[in-house]
This record gives sequence, structure tokens and C-alpha cells, in this order.
Amino acid sequence: MTKPPTTSERHRQLIQLVRLHQTIRVSDVADALGVHEMTIRRDLNELAKQGLLTRTHGGAQLAGLEVPFLTRLQQHPAAKERIAKAALRFISAGTTVAFDASTTALALARRLAGLEVSAIATNLETANALAEVRIPFTLIGGQFHDRSRSFVGPLAQELVQRFRPDLLFFSAKGFAAEAGFTDNFLPEAGVKEQLIASARHVVALIDSSKFGHEALYRFALPEAVDVLITEASPPANIRDVLARHNIELIVAKD
Repeated sequence: MTKPPTTSERHRQLIQLVRLHQTIRVSDVADALGVHEMTIRRDLNELAKQGLLTRTHGGAQLAGLEVPFLTRLQQHPAAKERIAKAALRFISAGTTVAFDASTTALALARRLAGLEVSAIATNLETANALAEVRIPFTLIGGQFHDRSRSFVGPLAQELVQRFRPDLLFFSAKGFAAEAGFTDNFLPEAGVKEQLIASARHVVALIDSSKFGHEALYRFALPEAVDVLITEASPPANIRDVLARHNIELIVAKD
């Protein structure tokens, strides 16, 4: 009978597999290594803490790869809806609202039906959602990136600079007390940075899975935002940073 691999052997094999395939699924790896799926999940969580890979829904990928937009739509949907609902209070008639390319911003855009506002979008799915709820909008052009469903690059950043929206709603791959807001996809991070610089009022939509996580590229420090909306109370060090910079914290309720 074949002996099951030790923890260190599994970790080595998992790293080899993710480097070979870029993405792996828990069920496939568990079958291949002859261990329980729960064991693989624990292994992947540990390797993610070490920064050797990034956890995804049902598996893992090479650290630094951005998760496809349609995959992100399936991650933490209830939290995103609670955050989006809470964000509506900041939108008043006559406001120009900008959205980044995040799925949380998309959840908010879908809730704008009946509001007398205009919008700016950098994401194709968000633009489609705005059209469906009959909100007039401007879609920022540039190089289209299919995995993120967004427009990026120098042209997109240049176009963003020409607008001064009243409100910006954005999200991030990670938010840590010292690192601030981070993302794994540099071209999109550049657009986010310019959106923040252009907006009069900035609201971060950050679900609790992002707290303490640092992705590859920082696009904003904590003090760049006016409000942070989440669905669960952040860790103490993040609450301290928000209080120090007079950033309003809203914990969305059901």
C-alpha cells in the first residue's frame, strides 16, 4: 500500500502543480495525491499565508495572477450585496458616480434603478448593468482586458484624468493597515489610482475577506479614502488606522 505523502511533500507537490498549470482545483489535487480535500484546503491556506500561491474559489493559483472577473462574481456574493445596499445612502440626485472594475462596484451599479444620477464606468459588465437600469453613463475606453472585463492602459488613465466625479466607489484585492489598498493586476491598479485622484469623494467597498491581505501592487494609502464600507468589523489595527485618518467606517447589516 502506497504511503500518503507527508505535509512537506504535499506542499512541494502543490507548488509544482500550480507552477505547471497556473491554477489548480482542490478536488483534482486531492484525487491525484490520494488525500482528503480538507487536507488539501489546509495545505493551500498555509501556502497562501506564506505568499507562495493565491487561494481562489475551490482551488488556488500562482501568486500575482488576477482572478477572472466571472470567477470573482461567485466569491462572497452575500457580503458584496450587503455592502452595495449600505453604499446607496451616499448617492443623491444629480450626483455623478464613478465605478472601478470590481464586482462589488457592479453589485452597487445594479441597485441604481430609479435614481437621477449619471455614472462613469471602466468595466464592460458594469456598463451593461447601468444600461439595464437606465442610468446614463460614460464608458472609459482604452485597451480591453478580457479576464477583468475592464479597460486599462495609458489611454484609459488619460481619459479618467479628464473627469471629476462627485463620488467614486472602488474595491481592492487586499487592504492592510500599513500597505493600504492593493491589487494583483498592475494595469487595473493604475486606473484605480487615477480614479481616486480624480474623484471628489472616495468610498472603499471592502468585504472582510480582504482585511490583512496584501496583493502585489499598492494603488492607494488608507488616507486616500473618505469612507470604508464592509460587512464585518475589521481587525483592531485596521480600525485604528481608519480612526487615525478620520475615515468613516460603516459595517453593513442585513
